[in-house]
Amino acid sequence: MARARRLRPAAPAADAPPFEHPLAARYASREMVALWSPQRRYATWRRVWVALAEAERALGLPVSARQVAQLRAAVDRVDFAAAARYEAQTRHDVMAHIHAYGDAAPAARGIIHLGATSMDIVDNADLLLTRDALVLLRGRVAAAVGVLADFAARYADLPTLGYTHLQPAQLTTVGKRACLWLADLLTDLERLDALARGLPCRGLRGATGTQASFLALLGSAARVRRLEQLFARQLGFAACVPVCGQTYSRKIDADIIAALASLAAGVHKICNDLRLLAMLKEIEEPFGRTQVGSSAMPYKRNPMKCERATGLARYLLSLATSPFQTHAAQMFERTLDDSSNKRLVFPEAFLAADALLVLLRDIGDGLVVYPATIAAHVAAELPFIATEDILMAAARRGGDRQDLHERIRRHAQAAGQRVKQAAAPNDLLERLRADPAFRGLPWERVLDPRRYVGLAPQQTREFLREHVRPALRRHAKDIRGASTPAV
Repeated sequence: MARARRLRPAAPAADAPPFEHPLAARYASREMVALWSPQRRYATWRRVWVALAEAERALGLPVSARQVAQLRAAVDRVDFAAAARYEAQTRHDVMAHIHAYGDAAPAARGIIHLGATSMDIVDNADLLLTRDALVLLRGRVAAAVGVLADFAARYADLPTLGYTHLQPAQLTTVGKRACLWLADLLTDLERLDALARGLPCRGLRGATGTQASFLALLGSAARVRRLEQLFARQLGFAACVPVCGQTYSRKIDADIIAALASLAAGVHKICNDLRLLAMLKEIEEPFGRTQVGSSAMPYKRNPMKCERATGLARYLLSLATSPFQTHAAQMFERTLDDSSNKRLVFPEAFLAADALLVLLRDIGDGLVVYPATIAAHVAAELPFIATEDILMAAARRGGDRQDLHERIRRHAQAAGQRVKQAAAPNDLLERLRADPAFRGLPWERVLDPRRYVGLAPQQTREFLREHVRPALRRHAKDIRGASTPAV
């Protein structure tokens, strides 16, 4: 028997692109990708070195204005090839960039990193990047809240079936359901805002957090304290962590990624609701005029943006365990196993959160509502939902409440069986109208769906007026600063 030939992968074409992370290449915005780029990371290291040099100069250490000026002028001129050569020699990325920075600012070579340890630079730079990323996400959340708030206001009065246990329950309105989404997003918005505003500086603490090197340079605790205050102020921080080892507590990292995971869970819930509503043909995400739903089924209108969002949300949720494990695994003043994990988790978590929010804003801004289909679904269930009002109306006309209840129960069970077994329309209304005990009731008023939405319209308007609109006013600048590209 002839042996089957194994297919061998062909050699890649000479112009084939290298691997690109899908979060960066396909999903996240240009702004968030740029924020976590090598250029931004290492230029931020240099900003920290500049702040250190300026604070040391202010405290009278031998740092000249010319040296600070050279450092400042070279912040964005990162020579990555030179840094790679130095790292190949030193096997230490911070030392490699110190040498590369010294090449770009030769007059300052001798004072770069004076008194510092690597985490005086890396941790503070990471906090700066994280703060900028939180601010960008804050604007993205606010933008999504804005479009969904407009949607909720537009459909505040439109009755729709509410579901519990995925079974028809009482009526609500389309706008009130959107307020459930908005409530989660407002929680996320305030949490991101609190994290961004309250993020502390690590400060200048040295190798084990004791500030021994800075005490040796400056000679007194008061001068060390002043150095750190000037340094933190240069970087825009209001306060430093009260104590730390070589690194700030990785519990801070865990709390940040947990906030992003909580955001992801909420977006997942919103998009799942919309996928179910699309299945019911009541509400759809935007669908382009030339968009293809399926390569095999030309009629399909798949909710691909919501599906993409739920997939990304699950990925972000899975990342949330790593920072907690990293914090748990840290020993004494610091172990290095946090570094490789954090290099992966932080950019990916923020890129995924950014992609989710870009998607959510785009989805919310183009939602398509089908009121006739919604009304048909309401009408199919309304006779069941209205039975309590029918019972009360008939009792007020002198009927025996217990007898009326039993009659409704029998008619409702029979109508329900007909719907389920014969796929026939719900004929409960016809059965009740034919029953002498219910003749002459004000059927048009009893069967008005607006009677069964409770306070949903008022709740929607109050929530938008008292909670959503004030939040949007507070974050108007963030929304303007977080441009949202089309998806």
